[in-house]
Amino acid sequence: MPYDYDDQNIFAKILRGEIPNNTVMETEHTLAFNDIHAQAPVHVLVIPKGPYVTYDHFALAASEAEIVDFTRVCGRICAAAGIQPGEGGQGYRTISNAGEAAVQEVPHYHLHILAGRPLGRMLQKVG
Repeated sequence: MPYDYDDQNIFAKILRGEIPNNTVMETEHTLAFNDIHAQAPVHVLVIPKGPYVTYDHFALAASEAEIVDFTRVCGRICAAAGIQPGEGGQGYRTISNAGEAAVQEVPHYHLHILAGRPLGRMLQKVG
């Protein structure tokens, strides 16, 4: 199965309470916390509480309740941080890496929400 979940990854340990985190928001299905290696003034990681490895795994296997909850939490974080474009904020970027070629470091689906400074282009053409 392409989605073998490693329950010893750092986010699984955070979900079990074995590693502390700086929680931003928590619901029945979702946990959001500040990234300890922040790349912008706002850098929040949003993770589902279920054992999903990548976005496509989450999108295909999670329940509707989990997907809706995760999506709503992301929206609530953007609103609470005041980063929504058109609502007084300057905007934000979301990033989710999936697999080796995308340099996914933790094998638990997570979405980065970054904001608070100009972020530049996401990718530069190589070659």
